[in-house]
Amino acid sequence: MADKGGARRPTGQDLGASSPDRIRNVVLVGPGGSGKTTLVETLLASAGAVPRAGSVREGTTVCDFEDAEHAHERSISLAVAPLVHAGVKVNLVDTPGYADFVGELRAGLRAADCALFVIAANEGVDDATKTLWRECADVAMPRAVVITKLDQARADYEGVLMAAQDAFGDKVMPLYLPVRSGDEVTALAGLLSPSEHADDDLRGSFIEAVIEESEDESLMDRYLGGEEIDEDVLVADLEKAVARASFHPVVPVCSVTGVGCEQLLDLMVRAFPSPPEHTPPEVFTPAGKAAGAIACDPSGPLVAEVVKTTSDPYVGRLSLVRVFSGTLVPDSTVHVSGHFSSFFGDGSAVGGSHPDHDEDEKIGALSYAFGRYLEPAGQVIAGDIAAIGRLSRAETGDTLSTVDDPRVLKPWSMPEPLLPVAIVARSKADEDKLSSALTRLAAEDPSIRVENNPETHQLVLWTMGEAHSSVVLERLVERYSVNVDAEPFLVSLRETFTGPAKGHGRHVKQSGGHGQYAVCDIEVEPLPEGAGFEFVDKVVGGAVPRNFIPSVEKGVRAQMERGVRAGYPVVDLRVTLVDGKSHSVDSSDMAFQTAGGLALREAAATTTVSLLEPYDAVTVIVPDDLVGGVMSDLSSRRGRLLGTDKVGDDRTLVNAEVPQTELTRYAIDLRSATHGAGLFTRTFAHYEPMPEDVARNVAVREHRM
Repeated sequence: MADKGGARRPTGQDLGASSPDRIRNVVLVGPGGSGKTTLVETLLASAGAVPRAGSVREGTTVCDFEDAEHAHERSISLAVAPLVHAGVKVNLVDTPGYADFVGELRAGLRAADCALFVIAANEGVDDATKTLWRECADVAMPRAVVITKLDQARADYEGVLMAAQDAFGDKVMPLYLPVRSGDEVTALAGLLSPSEHADDDLRGSFIEAVIEESEDESLMDRYLGGEEIDEDVLVADLEKAVARASFHPVVPVCSVTGVGCEQLLDLMVRAFPSPPEHTPPEVFTPAGKAAGAIACDPSGPLVAEVVKTTSDPYVGRLSLVRVFSGTLVPDSTVHVSGHFSSFFGDGSAVGGSHPDHDEDEKIGALSYAFGRYLEPAGQVIAGDIAAIGRLSRAETGDTLSTVDDPRVLKPWSMPEPLLPVAIVARSKADEDKLSSALTRLAAEDPSIRVENNPETHQLVLWTMGEAHSSVVLERLVERYSVNVDAEPFLVSLRETFTGPAKGHGRHVKQSGGHGQYAVCDIEVEPLPEGAGFEFVDKVVGGAVPRNFIPSVEKGVRAQMERGVRAGYPVVDLRVTLVDGKSHSVDSSDMAFQTAGGLALREAAATTTVSLLEPYDAVTVIVPDDLVGGVMSDLSSRRGRLLGTDKVGDDRTLVNAEVPQTELTRYAIDLRSATHGAGLFTRTFAHYEPMPEDVARNVAVREHRM
């Protein structure tokens, strides 16, 4: 790939692993600004994978290589940077910390076997950080904690450590202690072996906790009996405890000076679980039947997953793949099974379901991704992460498997995009390319949902937030040369009659030759919510010929679609045709369609037509101390509060029903009000009459009339 933005190539380390137990897949997780990308740079330099560490500010880091990342000086995409330390390959998976890009985080969690949770010593543990920790805990991801930015003026290592223990539990314990010379951290003191800098009480507590979490009872007896335990034995127990996701060692690191990087690399290769020790995802057949568990065995059947898909104008589509079983070989044919959420709607497979695409495809060359660069790979074994170029059909979340025994991995949970952005192509040329570009973007990023709303006739991008939508629109321009403009998002309202009415439709025109003649009289009455539309024929004496009665109904239905008040569809109505007139020559199907529509519009003018608005059932999860503010805000949005439930020890779930018109920007407003700690879901509930004072402010949609 072309050099761009100052990104650097690897120094030539052999990135092929000899066996799965010589691989570590480590995802870096933490809030934005905690120093994840900078830490990756320092680790790469410490391991000799790059000559020197790059800079986020200068746009020279390995993992932040997109133009948008350089412009905003923050990560927006998952990126992989491998290194080799002590003969073990470590795939560092850098993920964005900003909440808009949680889809990238979840993909990173799927690709990895252990998480490095990064917290800045000058920032502490906020609610957004706690939310990220829960993301890891929800998938039982083993975690270690790194406290960075020890060189910052406001750095408070001890305070942040205590805050992490308070937030995440007492099994967050320091493995190393900072050694200072004045205010500067110059070295680390380990607690696994005796040291003049190590506190004996802290060391004793750490060792007891490690042995306890590893459930090594005989070793505990020996230790409590006063025996000095060899460090290698303690490291083995530490690795067991970390792999159980019940114990979380803490390492202080200064990315500027490099203090702690060597110890962190040692921790990764000695005490982080290898791929064979991490439980793989559940496996199913393409028909939805549970299949046997897979093992991380290079000689087993191929089962791999596309964790990220990108499109590059120079190399085309690129698929980043985690191999869970078997071995990927260049120029081989694999079976591509598409992901499908309905298949696992209740958390289990449903027999008889099928993925959205299911086919064989030949792969080309294999590579190891190093940021934007691709290093050739002869083969890729189980447990490793690789890049496949020009895999034309595979999308993010798809499974690659052997042709004669295809498999589908249970997909990881994806967040629901809740911020709508209505867009329109800027020109005819943009319109011609827009559909294809959006299809490709959605294949790359499952946290985008593209909707062509048949009622509002808007093209809507559902995104995770303002930053996410901004990135999507930038990619449309940069990758596909498609320019779009945003327009106000429209909620699908309805119109309904509130009382009975009568309408007279007369369409009579004469302009040489055959004219147009049709007259119809209708009676209109509202029906209960959800009853739909009824058309009743009560014409007597042939006032409207039988062949034109369906024309009247068609005209009424067409006018209902166009609306009679503000341009929204009319629902729950009974229309009775009671009389009319025709002409033996000038009457026609189109004339009676027009008359039917005119009759409905006249009926609407003689009674009250209400607007109906959709309500969503909304659940909001927030820290306990923010519940009052969230409930007040929902009430101000005309929401009805339905009750609350406790979620864990410190969070509350608020249930409410809220008009969709009040939720358009709620994803942004909730995040702002709760500093990123609030989460919400929404599902359609029902329609209700819109208060007239609100309805009066709804713009009439002339283009629909």
